[in-house]
Amino acid sequence: MTREERAPRSGPILGVFAHPDDAEICAGGVLAKWAAAGHDVHLLILTNGDRGSQDPAQDRVELAATRVRETEEAAEVLGLASVRVGSISDSELQNIEKVREGVVRRIREVRAETVVACDPTAVFFENRYYNHSDHRASGFVALDACYPGSGNPHFFPEQLAEGLQTQDVFDLWLGWTNEPNHVEDISGYLPAKVAALAKHDSQLAEGIRFFEDFLAKDAVEAGVKIGVEHAEEFRVLDLS
Repeated sequence: MTREERAPRSGPILGVFAHPDDAEICAGGVLAKWAAAGHDVHLLILTNGDRGSQDPAQDRVELAATRVRETEEAAEVLGLASVRVGSISDSELQNIEKVREGVVRRIREVRAETVVACDPTAVFFENRYYNHSDHRASGFVALDACYPGSGNPHFFPEQLAEGLQTQDVFDLWLGWTNEPNHVEDISGYLPAKVAALAKHDSQLAEGIRFFEDFLAKDAVEAGVKIGVEHAEEFRVLDLS
């Protein structure tokens, strides 16, 4: 387990997540920290969040539009350079070529050297929760888009014909992991993480206080491991 602060590469960063509120919960602190340090941090959400309601009368098209707006507002709080939300319905995300093509395209567009995503191998969390299928799928999509996808000219060569160039990803930061090898200090950035999550009002039936306490508890527990106030845990892969 590494304890020292680990800066990303000097190039742009891309977060790839399944649902509109995943980035904030999984890595909101580190994304805010990197953005504040002057890095270009971009976000790609693969599904539109249209099933994020327990109300049978909720119109899914309207909910998807609401969740796009909430994601854009949350990105402003985190200081992100850009955010894009896909059109795939909740729970229909699969690691297939069409989805990987979109992620490879975005990696090449923003010239990402670092990608942040969910650890797709994390399925069970203690005896009280197992990971959403979209979280697992999004992690595998991100992995396969980074390697061998984005850096190989024989993957989606039509993108090169459009003027894009291949792009090697050097670092992968995988959150929501059962096998962390790095704890990153986010002291001072927990308020931004919570404030960004608060923008996802459609998902906060219990109120933001519930999630604030939940996020703070996790951040404090991670921080204790390296002697800081707040931290986030990741499985970091160096692909260089």
